[in-house]
This record gives sequence, structure tokens and C-alpha cells, in this order.
Amino acid sequence: MRYAKRGPLRFTSHRDFARAFERALRRAGVPIAFSQGFTPHPKISYASAAPTGVASEAEYLEIGLREPVDPEQLRAALDAALSPGLDVLDAVVADGGSLADRIEASHWRIELPAVEPAALERAVAAFTAADEVLVERMTKQGRRTFDARAAVMSIDVIRSAETPSGASGVSCAILELVVRQVTPSVRPDDVLSGLRVVADLEPPVSPRVNRLAQGTLTAQGAIVDPLDADRDGASIGEH
Repeated sequence: MRYAKRGPLRFTSHRDFARAFERALRRAGVPIAFSQGFTPHPKISYASAAPTGVASEAEYLEIGLREPVDPEQLRAALDAALSPGLDVLDAVVADGGSLADRIEASHWRIELPAVEPAALERAVAAFTAADEVLVERMTKQGRRTFDARAAVMSIDVIRSAETPSGASGVSCAILELVVRQVTPSVRPDDVLSGLRVVADLEPPVSPRVNRLAQGTLTAQGAIVDPLDADRDGASIGEH
């Protein structure tokens, strides 16, 4: 399944979403399969969830069922059982293969209110010219230093006549980037940290980050929806 986190619901943590999704499964009467053992758990697997506070149009999960169901009816029932802003967009019957193995890269859009596009362009030029951009982040294994440059496949400044953030009279630079899935993962905030390292770019307002897509990569660098591998030619409609 593909689902979205939109608006204020982008602040839903992964743990909170998992609880909400399990409630939605019960509310929708989904014949979910459970693991074996003394404490059975519903068979749900999440693939590369976005960080808390980040909006996304391309979150993915897979579930195990006790019996076949119609994918579109399942999608609609779960979407109705979740709060608006947590939206189930697509569902297909899995045809083998791991969903996680199909996530090779993510496409991100970052709005930077109160940042001039020209300043962002200078910072991006310095970032792309660097062979290596070392940043620090606290991970589960402690504070780590890693290269934020190598994982970035493309990074572009988008000039727009409108202010996406909705604040009139305020400049807003827009950054779009495609980041390859690596370990440790390179997130949008790591790239922003890298822009601070190479060009001292310090956004005065918190950025608004949205994941637009994630999936497998073509030879041309395009991202392919990981659910496409399971489609039988009949597209399951997105609402």
C-alpha cells in the first residue's frame, strides 16, 4: 500500500501511525494475519518511513492477510477508518519480492521561507562542487559523522512566482533533491546541514519538507513506484 501524511498529520510519529493503522485494520474488519508465538502481532511491514514532522505522498507498507480481498475495497475501507491527513492512496496484491528491496531512492521537496533563491543557488553550487560534505547526526548508535554529498543524486533550486508556504510578502526558496538509499540514511535535514557546512546557509524559519516519491531507480535516474512491479495491467485508482 501507498499512503500519505499531509498537513498537521505530518507530525504523527511512526509509532503513533502504527497504532492508528492497527486500529483502522480492526475498525475496517480487515482479515489481518498474525505472527505465531505467545504474543502474536499483526503482520505489517513498513518501508523507509519519513521522519516525524515531514509530509509525504509516498509512504509504503505491506500487510499479510488470512484470505484474499479486493485491493480497492481494502484501500477505501482503511482510508475511511483513518483520520483525514493520513490517506491510503493505492493498494495492490503483492506478487512476491520484498517491498523494502524496491526502495532505492527518495524525491524530496523542501520549502525554505525567508531564504532568497539566489542564496540557495550559491549554497547548492558549493555543495555540488564538493567531493565530500561531512555532517554529524545523533543515531541509535550514538553521534556519527558521515558524508551527505555522496548519496545526493540530484539537487536543484526551483524558482516559483508563488509563495508555497502561503506567507505573502516573504521570499521562499524551494529545493528539490533525489537521495539514494544508503546506510546510514541521508535525510533532507542532513542535506540542509551540508549546505550550512559549505556555504553557511542557515534558514531563519523551519523548513517544510515533503517526500514526493520513493522507489526503484531507472538507468536515467527516474524513480519508479515500487507497487508497479505487482500491477497486472489494471490500475487501482487513486482518489
